[in-house]
Formats: sequence, C-alpha cells, structure tokens
Amino acid sequence: QVQLVESGGGSVQAGGSLRLSCAASVNTYVNYCMAWFRQAPGKERERVAAIRFFEGYYSDSVKGRFTISRDNAKTTLYLQMNSLKPEDTAMYYCAAARTDCSSTACCYGLREYNDWGQGTQVTVSS
Repeated sequence: QVQLVESGGGSVQAGGSLRLSCAASVNTYVNYCMAWFRQAPGKERERVAAIRFFEGYYSDSVKGRFTISRDNAKTTLYLQMNSLKPEDTAMYYCAAARTDCSSTACCYGLREYNDWGQGTQVTVSS
C-alpha cells in the first residue's frame, strides 16, 4: 500500500489560488494511478482529477482552472487550483490505485482507489 500525506489546504477568497501537495511513500509513476477527490458536507464525493504519467484528466467543474501534476523525483502529487470559487469549498483527498491502466482516462474512471490521504480542507469565501 501507499502512504499518502496531504498538505497545502487553507482559506482563500474567491479568485485566489492554492496548491495542494500529496507526498507518497513510494514511487507511484510506474504502477499507479493517482487522483484527487473532494467532498463537501452533505454531498457525494466527487472525482476532481486523475493522472497517469504526466497526462491529467479533469471533471467539468474544474476543467481549465485546476491542474494535476506529479513530480516523480519527489514522489509528490500536486493540484494547482486557480480562480477558486466558493463552490470549490470541500475536503480534498488524494488517492492511489495500483493498476495496469496505461491512459489517464482509465485512471479517472477507475472504480476502486485503494489508498487515501487524510484530506486537507479548502475553504473559499466570496
């Protein structure tokens, strides 16, 4: 399994930016899909973005504003969030799945992510 430690959450005003980080205990480049999810109180967990190698895939709600990336040398996953909106307020989680997916679309649609970070809170005020 992969140990995941998230950081970078906080409170910002609408239009601001945050960069979330997720440090993994192993190199996830070769054998893992990585993804970001978010969940607000009373709402279902939402898939935000996924990555395989260096290609990202995004939900419609964040497309054009968020960028997922991975620094393989540092074993760290990132989510750069720009033009933040109040509706982006949620607990954000990174997740890993050991898989033979070879495309980012496969990783985004993957049913089961096995390992999860503890989450980091993002709050966007109007």
